Amino acid sequence: MLELRVNDLKQFAYCARVVYYHYIMPVKAKATYTMEHGKRAEAEMDVLEKRRTLARYGLDGGTRHFHHRVRARALGLSGLLDLLIESARGLFPVDFKFTPGRDYKNHHHQICGYGLILEEVYGRPVENGFIYLIPGQRLIKVPLDEGLRSGTLELLTHIRLMVENEMIPGPTPHRAKCTDCEYRNYCGDVF
Repeated sequence: MLELRVNDLKQFAYCARVVYYHYIMPVKAKATYTMEHGKRAEAEMDVLEKRRTLARYGLDGGTRHFHHRVRARALGLSGLLDLLIESARGLFPVDFKFTPGRDYKNHHHQICGYGLILEEVYGRPVENGFIYLIPGQRLIKVPLDEGLRSGTLELLTHIRLMVENEMIPGPTPHRAKCTDCEYRNYCGDVF
């Protein structure tokens, strides 16, 4: 089974071509301003998060594991989780996003992917994850319900089929996403 990255879930739900270029036509992606600024903001977030209590997560205690590498062999999925909170109430994956405005469905699939990995690795259920939107300092609780889980597993299947068949997916119907895309130069049918 082709091992995928949790990030592939987020990217595929955003624009399937990003994942296509990574696996089928590995080309050098152009780092965008948003990507570079997001990395710096996440580093600053690490420093702040270490000093905070876990009350904002609805927890009265627990251990934080920053930049926690996870891998689920049976699921064929791996990634680097921004933050894992381990408490008596459970395991909680947290992903920091430098995204203005709100969370999106592709972020939910990514956090669900981390939750599925944690369940396989630790043998404990993961009921919720969190997305922390850095610009607005907003914490969003994401229930890992059956609909999200099945949708996330379905995305993994679609990604593997795309890679196995080497089929280029159609472009995203939302052209605004293309404006700051690191693969913009390769989509000749869009630009």
